[in-house]
Amino acid sequence: MPDYVETNFDERSGFVPCVTEWGRWWQTVAEVHVEVELPEGTRSKAVQVEVRPSHIKVVVLGAVVFEGTLYGVVRADETVWTLEDKKLLHIAMTKADACTKETLWEGLLTDRFLADPFVQLEMRKKLDLEHFQMENPGFDFSGATLKKGYDKVPNSVLQKWEEQQTQDKQEEEKKKEEQDSQPVSSEGS
Repeated sequence: MPDYVETNFDERSGFVPCVTEWGRWWQTVAEVHVEVELPEGTRSKAVQVEVRPSHIKVVVLGAVVFEGTLYGVVRADETVWTLEDKKLLHIAMTKADACTKETLWEGLLTDRFLADPFVQLEMRKKLDLEHFQMENPGFDFSGATLKKGYDKVPNSVLQKWEEQQTQDKQEEEKKKEEQDSQPVSSEGS
């Protein structure tokens, strides 16, 4: 039996994106998709995408857009990236553990671009529906709604998200303090 049955579920039912400062990312049972907004007219020569099983690095016009340890493991040799309309970079990575039930990535990277708890909840619902679609190919679950224990965000997820928000705020305040403490130089005339 293949480790994943293609359902095109996301095309029929949509996807749940996690918005970031550079674009967005989302996932299906088998894949993680990343879209990076680029300056209008960007050519493919100006884009570098390096994907290893647990690491990703994206460079555009010589500047690192993001780099880090992926939340999960991917099949790096199956990664595909495309430049769309010279203004959007789309990266599709295949999850290495696509055949298991628990394939939810809580973030794109282990320490950054985490989905907030409510986006995670919607992602989990969408993945569960896609699993049902795979297990029951004769039915269409694209418009279905699940009513199992989704009404409460798990404390561990909420706590992790709140800690990340606090850490981000502290880093932002530290940068602001450093900028404010820089001496202002003026040249005499």
